[in-house]
Amino acid sequence: MVKEADVHLSVARNPRVPQQTAEVTVFANGTVIRAQERSENLYASIDLVANKLARQLRKYKDRHNSHHVHNNKSTKSIQREDTQNLSSSENTFIEGKEPYLPSPGVRRKYFEMPPMSIDTARAQLDLIDHDFYVFREEESLALRVIYKRNHGGYGVIQEKN
Repeated sequence: MVKEADVHLSVARNPRVPQQTAEVTVFANGTVIRAQERSENLYASIDLVANKLARQLRKYKDRHNSHHVHNNKSTKSIQREDTQNLSSSENTFIEGKEPYLPSPGVRRKYFEMPPMSIDTARAQLDLIDHDFYVFREEESLALRVIYKRNHGGYGVIQEKN
């Protein structure tokens, strides 16, 4: 299911604010799932983000399976075991690797934008743990931004014709 994962670990430069951040973006079957956690300890941040990501992946998988009418109990128990095995092999990811800080500057992100409905974009927004999501609307093929409103609900930003 997961095709690619992008992991960023960062340490706050201010010694008065001991924040260690772990940010993970997973690309699964055309869906982007993102999680980010901060704590005083980098290993704790990694554990927190791994748990959050496992919950989001499980939620995505359940939602995806409910659309395909695939309710086999034996496969669901195997899926839960797989997510538990991910956290048990945590040391294999960091062995022999040295952390480095990227140079400051503008970070560009590139990703595919297949046309989708506003409802699909809203579901994507819920999965990526951001305040907004940029997408291409399937009706007009125009770029749109869907965002979470402060007082609840969602909003869509589009160009004025």
